[in-house]
Amino acid sequence: MKKILFALIGCACISNVNAADITIYYSPTCPHCHHARDFINSSLIYEYDNLKVTQVNIMEMDNRQAFLDALFKCGYQNGGVPVLVIGEKCFQGYGDSMQNDLRAAVEVGLTDAQKSAAAANKEAMAKDKDAFVSAHADRKNAVVEYSASKKN
Repeated sequence: MKKILFALIGCACISNVNAADITIYYSPTCPHCHHARDFINSSLIYEYDNLKVTQVNIMEMDNRQAFLDALFKCGYQNGGVPVLVIGEKCFQGYGDSMQNDLRAAVEVGLTDAQKSAAAANKEAMAKDKDAFVSAHADRKNAVVEYSASKKN
């Protein structure tokens, strides 16, 4: 009986493997933040079907503690943005050269089939991004704006 129970639990865990979620701490006036958010919101959420993104505007005073907590968790000494927390990995700043590193962090824990699906989605977007995005418009719901003041 125990073997069957553990097998069922194992199957449930395997089937629920998701892309590592992203939390991005940003300032609305930061150009690097804008580029990072654009990459995430126009590419990554479409490549990875189960990806969830939380955006945290650090200019809202109520969100400052969450940002400070992230800086501490990541071991960063300065408050430069953007700060991206993807699973257990942290990134500070953004440049297009980071895109594959961000993808790799998102893929931690994914199965080979899930990675292949993401690669196929990326390829389909390269062929006709507008059609792919239109067909997967529900993915915009993967991005939410965090507000500590509305949390309570």
